[in-house]
Amino acid sequence: MTFRPLPAQAPATLLREAKPLKALFGQTQRLTHLQRLVESQLQPAARAHCHVASWNNGCLLLIVTDGHWATRLRYQQKRLLRQLQTLEEFANLTKILFKVQPRTGHNREAARTPQLSSLAAEYLQSTAEGIRDPRLRAALERLASHGKKDA
Repeated sequence: MTFRPLPAQAPATLLREAKPLKALFGQTQRLTHLQRLVESQLQPAARAHCHVASWNNGCLLLIVTDGHWATRLRYQQKRLLRQLQTLEEFANLTKILFKVQPRTGHNREAARTPQLSSLAAEYLQSTAEGIRDPRLRAALERLASHGKKDA
């Protein structure tokens, strides 16, 4: 008996017909629609930092990229709640929750490693020479070794 794979189907057909995928696709479309509605009520600067995570039982959960934007949005929470309640989709909205979730992956800025200048390295080395405690002296010398080497 040989294995015969099912005929290939277009991704759009799978999304419309396969029940688990259909439910997932429907939820995605619903969240996308709600995202547009929320963005219409946010200030333009805040739109890139706030995303709809869920909408259940009168509670809207918004994911915010950092604490700064979460604080700003919390100050505007009552106004945003009133404005969203005027929309049909959010008629039974009772509260808005904000959750901070920093962006991950390549969108995040690479962590910068501080650079120690050669002058600072010289000061650390000269300070280390005057220290009697061997552990402290070794620590200062290790720090000094990270200084930039002038060409």
